[in-house]
Amino acid sequence: MVTDLSLDELRGIAGSVCDPELPPLTIDDLGILRSVEREGESVVVTLTPTYSGCPAVEYIEDKVRAELETAGCEQVEIVRSFSPAWTTDWISDDGRRKMIEAGIAPPGRAGGVSVTLGRRTPVAVPCPRCGSVDTELVSTFGSTACKALHRCRGCGEPFDHFKAI
Repeated sequence: MVTDLSLDELRGIAGSVCDPELPPLTIDDLGILRSVEREGESVVVTLTPTYSGCPAVEYIEDKVRAELETAGCEQVEIVRSFSPAWTTDWISDDGRRKMIEAGIAPPGRAGGVSVTLGRRTPVAVPCPRCGSVDTELVSTFGSTACKALHRCRGCGEPFDHFKAI
């Protein structure tokens, strides 16, 4: 039996699941929740992982399924969609605000793909704590593969920067 909740309510439930690597952000904030639909007796949720090897994907799928089952959905199908590929442009404005509040510098808008040969000129990443753009890259990998570690020369604090893709 399909619950009598509307698709908007079901999307709200599914979308409220937090990303385990970025707990202040929901999967809706990150833009990985693509759709919630009904197909016969099933609720079908389509997710696009941030990247195909993301270790959090199975956890997120299990959590979405559990939340919807708790809300009365007896049959929940989770579909992974890799096309189109996820991009940081899908992170909501609210998600970007939550990143800053959590001390993570959000990515700039990717706006397409560019190819640069040779050394790239580093782009200033504003410090999410004090706002200074006098920052430096410490490591291309931060606490997760999707983040880089930076340090602010203004306040001296280290911070993660979510990479734009």
